[in-house]
Amino acid sequence: MKFKRIPEDFRVEELTKLVPGDGTYALYRLDKRWIGTPEAVDAILQCWRIDRQRVSFGGLKDFHAVTQQYLTIDRGPRRDLTQERFDLRYLGQVAQPYHAEDMAGNRFHIVLRDLTPETVAGCRAALAGLAATGVPNYFDDQRFGSVGSSGQFIAEAWCRGEYERALWLALAEANEHDTPARGDEKSFLREHWGDWSACQSRLTHADSERVIPFLAHRPTDFRSALARLPIELRSLYVAAFQSHLWNRLLDRYLRSVCRSEQLGELPLRLGPVAFPGRVDEGQTAALGACQLPLPSARLKPDPGPIRDLLDQTLREAGIELRQIRIKYPRDTFFSKGYRAAMFVPEELSHRLEPDELYAGRQKLSLSFRLGRGCYATLLVKCLEASGRASDQQAID
Repeated sequence: MKFKRIPEDFRVEELTKLVPGDGTYALYRLDKRWIGTPEAVDAILQCWRIDRQRVSFGGLKDFHAVTQQYLTIDRGPRRDLTQERFDLRYLGQVAQPYHAEDMAGNRFHIVLRDLTPETVAGCRAALAGLAATGVPNYFDDQRFGSVGSSGQFIAEAWCRGEYERALWLALAEANEHDTPARGDEKSFLREHWGDWSACQSRLTHADSERVIPFLAHRPTDFRSALARLPIELRSLYVAAFQSHLWNRLLDRYLRSVCRSEQLGELPLRLGPVAFPGRVDEGQTAALGACQLPLPSARLKPDPGPIRDLLDQTLREAGIELRQIRIKYPRDTFFSKGYRAAMFVPEELSHRLEPDELYAGRQKLSLSFRLGRGCYATLLVKCLEASGRASDQQAID
């Protein structure tokens, strides 16, 4: 099975409840291809010479895809903007900045390629099961792009008050997503960490330029230096750590509800996690009704089986619930609330056709709608796992 062979194989349309009317915020639709949301926003800001804090959007959309999403600009230009890899369309005015709460979900159109007859049969059977039972609602790999080669979360060190370690992880640790220029800068920072004067001579990235000159004047004030990173970036660090803990909680919950022979494994970047196969009606009902808490010191879950699973998960991670908070600066928080253990794709349909890229093979085109915060790539991974199992059975 091949996925994302061309950008058109993964198309995302953001759905919004927001209707243009009156207000000081200009509302736009951003259509992009082969560019990430932050890069597109940076290009808009540079072209229109607008400060970053005037722009708001609901979420990040994939680089390797054709995507559509919405954003607002406070007192933004009432006109369109077209560049090579994106189009920005002015839709009207609204009274508030655009946030994730304004999203009604996303509509996806996905193409899976290079399919054998056995893989097709496995995918079709899996689709029927996913439509009934659902998909485990894990946060997928794109949530954890900030995790570097050590596997340690920046926000974990931050929660423990290890500000220098957190800053080192953010600015100096090697990451598979680094560009060559960023990789060279990080290598120099690792070699000369603490010699801030020398470090200043090799800065190329905006985040380092915000922090290193500050440390040259206040060499050990790592707490304040960390706060100089953009709040959007710090919020991503916090979300990544909390999401990882929640994923481990969901994995533990599924293993408590399902028998071992009912579980398969999904390969995530930070380690495999369980997903349910054939489950009975009682298990389906339990999974569909389950809401798991997002780990945070602000949350006080009631005693019971879920609290016990949460405590076990945190002990395994070597952290206590009371520690999952940011003491400084106070503008960054862990989310408080619950997240569904499973999601069921809505309006799910599929179409099978000859694959024009792989002679003699077929492609499976999927269309479906997901609620806000659900990952379509997890549905694909479940199908891939089912396809591999069908291929292996054919070989055996």
